[in-house]
Amino acid sequence: MAFTYYYTVRFQDTDAAGVVYFANILRICHEAYEVSLAASGINLKSFFTNPSVAFPIVHANVDFLRPMYCGDNLMISLLAEKIGLDKFEITYEIIIDEVVVAKAITRHVCIDINSRNKLELPNYMNHWLETNHRDAEGAERRRSREEVM
Repeated sequence: MAFTYYYTVRFQDTDAAGVVYFANILRICHEAYEVSLAASGINLKSFFTNPSVAFPIVHANVDFLRPMYCGDNLMISLLAEKIGLDKFEITYEIIIDEVVVAKAITRHVCIDINSRNKLELPNYMNHWLETNHRDAEGAERRRSREEVM
């Protein structure tokens, strides 16, 4: 089931052309990720300051389908997928008025903060992944919406 986050584009999010600056869409997506973690009961302070485990982003990309402007109300749909014992991927759809305007992906790996060696995902992250898991039916609906554009 997808997690949904709402965000209003602010002037500071835009570039000189008046559209959302490319790097800011990843910041907004990460904000959605943080809110989804908190919504599933994960304490953000200990999650981001835990001295033993981290979940760095090892890959990120964004496809911009339509421009986003100051004042636009975004709906960010977050879908997570476990792609190994030690990694997961988050797909974000950024939607304005039921139209997908951008899509982003971040891939994360679980590591021991001291050794930098990969670790198996802890139970609380497996729970978060199950809560926000991408389902086949939802993926099919998204594909059909994209074909309309």
